[in-house]
Amino acid sequence: MYNKLIAVTGLTAILLVTSCKNETENSEMKDETQSTENVLLEKWTGPYSGVPAFDKMEVSDVKPAMRKAMELSLTEIDSIANNPEPPTFENTIEAMERSGKALDRVFVYYGIFSSNMSSPDFREVQTELAPEISEYSSKISQNEKLFQRIKTVYENAKTNPLDPDQQRVLELVYKDFEMNGADLDATKKARYAEINKELSSLYTKFSNNVLHDEENYVTFLNKDQLSGLPDDYIKSAAQIAKDKGHEGEYAVTNTRSSMDPFLTYSDERDLRKKVWTNYYARGDNGDDYDNNELIAQILKLRRERVQLMGYNNYADWRLQDRMAKTPENAMDLMMKVWPAAIARVDEEVADMQEIAKEEGANITIEPWDYRYYAEKVRKKKYDLNSDEVKQYLQLDKLRDAIFYVAGRLFNYQFTPVEEGKVPVFHPDVNVWEVTDKDSGEFIGLWYLDPFARTGKRSGAWATMYRSHNMLDGKQTVLASNNSNFVKAAPGEPVLISWDDAETFFHEFGHALHFFSSNVKYPTLNSGVRDYTEFQSQLLERWLSTDEVINQFLVHYQTGEPMPKELVEKIKKSSTFNQGFATTEYLASALIDMKLHLADPDNIDIDKFERETLQELNMPKELPMRHRTPQFGHVFSGEGYATAYYGYLWADVLTSDAAEAFQEAKGGFYDSEVAKKLVEYLFAPRNSMDPAEAYRLFRGRDAEIDALMRDRGFPVPKN
Repeated sequence: MYNKLIAVTGLTAILLVTSCKNETENSEMKDETQSTENVLLEKWTGPYSGVPAFDKMEVSDVKPAMRKAMELSLTEIDSIANNPEPPTFENTIEAMERSGKALDRVFVYYGIFSSNMSSPDFREVQTELAPEISEYSSKISQNEKLFQRIKTVYENAKTNPLDPDQQRVLELVYKDFEMNGADLDATKKARYAEINKELSSLYTKFSNNVLHDEENYVTFLNKDQLSGLPDDYIKSAAQIAKDKGHEGEYAVTNTRSSMDPFLTYSDERDLRKKVWTNYYARGDNGDDYDNNELIAQILKLRRERVQLMGYNNYADWRLQDRMAKTPENAMDLMMKVWPAAIARVDEEVADMQEIAKEEGANITIEPWDYRYYAEKVRKKKYDLNSDEVKQYLQLDKLRDAIFYVAGRLFNYQFTPVEEGKVPVFHPDVNVWEVTDKDSGEFIGLWYLDPFARTGKRSGAWATMYRSHNMLDGKQTVLASNNSNFVKAAPGEPVLISWDDAETFFHEFGHALHFFSSNVKYPTLNSGVRDYTEFQSQLLERWLSTDEVINQFLVHYQTGEPMPKELVEKIKKSSTFNQGFATTEYLASALIDMKLHLADPDNIDIDKFERETLQELNMPKELPMRHRTPQFGHVFSGEGYATAYYGYLWADVLTSDAAEAFQEAKGGFYDSEVAKKLVEYLFAPRNSMDPAEAYRLFRGRDAEIDALMRDRGFPVPKN
């Protein structure tokens, strides 16, 4: 949609959770790419109103397709800007909503190459295209004639208000242009565009540097170094090593999905230190792939850019259209939680130290020990073994569980698409039809790409290949979930941790948000960063409902449901290790905000991180979840820059909304609360103010008390 093209200077942010424009041809804005030799430009054909030709995409097509698509889009924009008719909502805003179809399609393929199927050849193309895409974006955001038309419609609507959805689109579009320098004079506009171009190259380089370190720091083990590791991990590590040409060895890759279980179970302390160091040193190895200087350049350019518009710092500029509104409000929330989080870490470390002493280990708990001894504490305090829990967490069964939840809350039915009917970009990818259970109405397709591989960026994310809108008739959704689970050895089930299962539910929450959209205009599928994580975080709560546990958490060998005693242990331990989880996250969010409030001139990134954490009394026994040199959320684009706090902001809403279900007669499957959930919190997307949407659901604003209760922290006195 329009917003994705001008509002973001870093492509990673575009591609994390993106949405596409209407693919329906209409008389006002004709798609000029129906016949072309470049498959990336072609209109999507086949079933389901057309699907991407993922099976035919080639890296060699990316550059010519992107350049041609940008050319076509700019031609459309110039036509809108130079329309001799007086500006109206229809001939300006709606016309913009219909523009850029070819570019939307190219960006879908670009996103797959960038996130799911990266290669050295594509990274060269990406590096070359990044500044060109930035220039394209600037040509739209700085189009004076276009902005004056938008501004005229905006001013006219003050005295002659439009329909609510039209008014919302207009306000979002106008604010986007305003925040991206549309009101600047010619000299400042030129510098603004230059800065965006420089930043686009830095973001691409940052992201590729992290990917390099993830791919090139692999720890290979021999059979005498496997003590403590679960059998499924060993089998998987053996297969990965074999695939990498190290048959007979065992590979620990430099990704969270491989690192985390190794640090949890390995008895080899020296190896834990090595794996930990590799992971948390990504982008910080003092070599050609070091990101510290890049970050310093990014911070200086971001501040210079917003100062052109009269803002003191990047954070003031960025948060004005978020729920928090100001960095002070975001910092206030974080600092209300921080003291309780680090106090809990002290308690957790004391428990670990005691166990280490009992076992005769004369050590002081270090960061590479935290997960290992936390697991021992879990077993001692709650008689709960994470590896035992994993035996009941089969990826396929969890997929069935999220389908069940979607059926109960959203009335959706998921049906596998037969192999070969819909093109996919990798054999690991599978596709499902999404329909209404009662009417059979087709809603969209869901693509799942679950496994880690070389060239795939780490983490988990959701993507929208085509968004719902009703601008020219109903457009159905194409959405995907992407994970980095370690593929099991042949014939073995994929068993995952409880945390990974929650993440799986979380990302599916984003997909449900896409599918449930009822908006008319593409722009209304955009999100408010400190709100968009709320819906997905809330969906995590259904993993621990009795209905899911009793039906889908069954032992991978016996098929027996999880014993009630084990379920009780899991629920009793729900606040276990919240010190670690909250502190590692909040440390990253605080550093993100403080970096963008600081003076970036002559900043030493490593020193700033170290000294800021010391000022915060960061416990030495654990690191930030994302250390600054590898913080892709913030420095491979701008989607989460000064916005990483948004997960906590959203979790206040999450905890409060979860209590609405807990208080309801039908619990988490209460039909009346579920109806309000869909009607006010999922379906409207960005067609109404998030705070108002939440009040319609809950009858009041969210309160922090529920969050503190959730985490087992003391509830602050009013």
